[in-house]
Amino acid sequence: MNENTNAEANLREVLSHFIIEGSISSVRLYGSGHIHDTYAVTNGTPDSPDYLLQRINHNVFKNVPLLMENIELVTRHLRQKLENLPGARPDEEVLTLVPTHAQQSFYQDAEGNFWRVYLLLDGTRSYDIVETPQQAHEGGKAFGKFLALLADLDTNQLHDSIPDFHNVESRLRLFEAALQRNPKDRARQVPQEIAFVQQRAEQMSTICRLGREGRLPLRTTHNDTKFNNVLLDKYDKALCVIDLDTVMPGYVAYDFGDAIRTTVNKAAEDEKDLSKINVDFHLFKAFTEGFLQETCSFLTQEEIVSLPLGATLLPYIMGLRFLTDYIDGDHYYKIHFPEHNLQRARAQFRLVEVLEANMDLLRNTVQETATLCKTTEAEQQK
Repeated sequence: MNENTNAEANLREVLSHFIIEGSISSVRLYGSGHIHDTYAVTNGTPDSPDYLLQRINHNVFKNVPLLMENIELVTRHLRQKLENLPGARPDEEVLTLVPTHAQQSFYQDAEGNFWRVYLLLDGTRSYDIVETPQQAHEGGKAFGKFLALLADLDTNQLHDSIPDFHNVESRLRLFEAALQRNPKDRARQVPQEIAFVQQRAEQMSTICRLGREGRLPLRTTHNDTKFNNVLLDKYDKALCVIDLDTVMPGYVAYDFGDAIRTTVNKAAEDEKDLSKINVDFHLFKAFTEGFLQETCSFLTQEEIVSLPLGATLLPYIMGLRFLTDYIDGDHYYKIHFPEHNLQRARAQFRLVEVLEANMDLLRNTVQETATLCKTTEAEQQK
């Protein structure tokens, strides 16, 4: 018996603990995710569903039972809300967890690995790079609708799956600690990058500060709104928001900012040629329109004002994390060459600079779009 046969036999054994309809035809590696091991499970029985099997990375997510409680709570809430909306398709618009025979949302094997199963959503696609304003608009609608449906979910019921994930003040403390350690003597090689971080530290802490002051409400946010976490149908219409591992209390600006980071810049996250890093404002406008169309009815004015700052904050945080890892000796992110984390940091910081240079345009676009959405909504209610 070869290694592949052994591996499939082990995966089939894991699947036997879940309530699977039909018969398993094949189990194969699926997708390009960096965190979990994901497998597509093809059903051999006609009219029975296919499945998605995942081994959850418990090095990243330290408390898997609490993580799965979050996902159960959020998917249940989304499904209940959609069932009351005309024309909604809850089975296609929400991820469906498949329970174990013990009626749990996950299974832990003898080696301590955690596994979960979702129904596989057929006929969907995702994009790593946004190609058209329509796609950007649909992505905005998808993430906006996700926030809107969860706006009445009590954040006290949620656990922090990764504490301080987008807390820039915490990230800055980790950065300063890495500078003090400086184990590879790399700090002297990056004075410009260090200055870039420190010059913006106070401004980038604004959202944390407004939150502490009670001026920005904590909401149930996704916290990993990369564009490829939206599934679109064959007509490029948004269908379902996926990857719910980081759903926890946060600020709306985080979700808006991370989505903009991965929507408007067509260069790679680790682009070496910084001149290629630009912002496509047609995509920014299209995403913003879709997002605010779904959220303007419940967002406060202070939250709307915070959105453009979120657009600069998230690439700043990502650059900060890459630079911290570079100075600290490349422990967190996988690298493909010695200065990979530094190249990533420089690309993210360049994106921050481009967005900062166009901040008036960002602010005007957000405010004008929000005003139009509120006007349209008021007219519809007459």
